[in-house]
Amino acid sequence: YVLNGSKAFISGGGESDIYLIMTRTGGEGPKGISCFIVEKGTPGLSFGAKEKKLGWNSSPTRTVLMEDCRVPASNMLGKEGTGFNIAMNGLNGGRINIASCSLGGADAALRQAVAYTRERQQFGKPLIENQSVQFKLADMATLLCTSREMVRFAARQLDAKNPAAAALCAMAKVQATDNCFDVVNHALQLHGGYGYLKDYKVEQYLRDLRVHQILEGTNEVMRMIVARNLMATA
Repeated sequence: YVLNGSKAFISGGGESDIYLIMTRTGGEGPKGISCFIVEKGTPGLSFGAKEKKLGWNSSPTRTVLMEDCRVPASNMLGKEGTGFNIAMNGLNGGRINIASCSLGGADAALRQAVAYTRERQQFGKPLIENQSVQFKLADMATLLCTSREMVRFAARQLDAKNPAAAALCAMAKVQATDNCFDVVNHALQLHGGYGYLKDYKVEQYLRDLRVHQILEGTNEVMRMIVARNLMATA
């Protein structure tokens, strides 16, 4: 097989040794897509420049390019025409993964917000003794807890091969990434001007979590998946 094409925004691009390439080997539609294993160093496989990103700076991101990239038929993963199913199975788990990353960032941000407001003094008392601050922290904890439970539920349904797993994983990604970004944003606000400084980790959490609403399918696409499932089953 001779592969030609490109894909932007590949995490680990240029650093990873193995690439799974979804390519069209047949007609239109999902059944015309096959998956190939392509090793770094294969003639015709190259990479674009490392992207300069807002966050996720520990993960290199590049465009993957293929120009007359020859791969043996034995490098096909699965059978011809099954590439789309392989991709979708990977994406469902990937959405749980990204949602879980958001949970971790939000949990760290909440803990640091509690610690900071307990330490920071204003008008002769710690910030955390103000009821408005307590309410905000309580809302943040609630968003985090409900998001965590949604992600765990979707993961269980994916393991159980629930026919609605794709929609549930999409729901979990939207719920967790939207809510957890809000938690981090509130945490930064509670730090005041210090939250905007790199002396405090909360600004990094904000930068890193923002892309989770885009990765593994944008949250707008996640809502499309949920809506299509509703229309198909209603």
